[in-house]
This record gives sequence, C-alpha cells and structure tokens, in this order.
Amino acid sequence: MEVLKVSSKSSPNSVAGAIAGVVRDFGCVEVQAVGAGATNQALKSVAVARGYLAPMGIDLICIPAFTSIEIEGVERTAMKLIVEIR
Repeated sequence: MEVLKVSSKSSPNSVAGAIAGVVRDFGCVEVQAVGAGATNQALKSVAVARGYLAPMGIDLICIPAFTSIEIEGVERTAMKLIVEIR
C-alpha cells in the first residue's frame, strides 16, 4: 500500500491531489501524520479528496488507527488514515 506522509505545513489541496491519484491507480492509500497539526492537515486533505473524486462516482472512506514509526532513531506514535473506495 502506498504511504503518504503529511506534516503540519503540508497543503491540504496538494495532499488531496496525491490521495486522489493514488486511490484512482491502486484503490487505497495510507496517510501518516505525527502531531495535532499534521493530523489536522491530513484530515482536511481526505475531505478535499472526497470532493475531487465524487464527480467520478468514487466515494471514499477513511479508517483511522495508530501506528508506531521511527523518526531519527526515536519511536513515535503516528495517526494512520487508511483511505479506500467504499
């Protein structure tokens, strides 16, 4: 599964375009975010991506979960959003 990493400085419209492209190609994508700001941008991106794909008859769902990732040798907890076609 393709993984997109989002930061608090990520543009929701740009991430939404990436989400829409990966979902069109593969049917699902995992979006990872560490921290409240990054999670906020990731969720906004999913909402915008739904709007991009709705005219094509594609309805997205988002399944949130936690995951552990390593950043600079330190174990961190990240929000994992699995986005797939309903």
